[in-house]
Amino acid sequence: MRIPPSVVMLRRALVMLALLIVSALSASAEQDTFHWVDFHSEKDQPVIVWVTRSLDADKWTAIREIGVLYDAALVVTTLRHAPDSSPATDTFDMWSVSLTQHTATPLLKGVNLRWLDWMEFAPGLPPEITMLYDDCRECAATTYFTAFHYDIRQHLIVPRWIRGAQGVPVWTSTVPEGVNLTQVYAALPEPNGVQMLASWAHYDYGTQKDPQDYVFRYDIDNLSGLDRTELVSGKDAEVMKQRLCSVPASNTGIARGQDSLLCQQTVHPRAERKPVTTPPANNKGRSVPPPARK
Repeated sequence: MRIPPSVVMLRRALVMLALLIVSALSASAEQDTFHWVDFHSEKDQPVIVWVTRSLDADKWTAIREIGVLYDAALVVTTLRHAPDSSPATDTFDMWSVSLTQHTATPLLKGVNLRWLDWMEFAPGLPPEITMLYDDCRECAATTYFTAFHYDIRQHLIVPRWIRGAQGVPVWTSTVPEGVNLTQVYAALPEPNGVQMLASWAHYDYGTQKDPQDYVFRYDIDNLSGLDRTELVSGKDAEVMKQRLCSVPASNTGIARGQDSLLCQQTVHPRAERKPVTTPPANNKGRSVPPPARK
């Protein structure tokens, strides 16, 4: 049976397209630095096509961002739940897409994504892009922080400090009734030149019971290279509170709560006036009655 020329030409075009995609993906995989894809660039089109096909079976409205590192892509998709919905109501999903296989691994989801500065968490490791995001909109939302790195064992770009389905909780609007919650967080420098994230939550129960403090640090263990979450207590917690409250206002968003009254009192504690317990020098152990009225 003779194959029509149009079919032959279509097959050749598909083969050429596949070769172009493989070539572009190989070139991307050789890059050792993270870079964002330019959706208007011709050289990035094969990556865009590959990512789009890898996510074809999933539910999304638009691809918002594609970041490439080695043979993986960090992808942000948005979902609009109704055609007439406002873009402000979109939710986002994050994926790690393999640039050698048509596989997409879901990472996390939320709303109000804000990209932050790059941070270096361990000596010798490349800086990692960080972000804040919320878990819901028009509700008592919790804000989370995370950073992304390349996992060489899985060939994936993955977030750090994931508990359950979310990253580090740094701010919440969910407060029990009758409780006053003060929150502080910041990126802090380490002695070895890298950074960590620290947070402080102070629960004031009024006359019900004594206040409670929860001070956490989030970093990377130098020996194992694994994410580490540590509840700080005692003198170390007091030092961490001082460091957190001493951070100046940050334009990058990796600091908040330093303007709270609790932080101001922590950095500049008020000198309490001690009661006088010694008698005055002229006290002779007796008193003199006032003169009689004339």
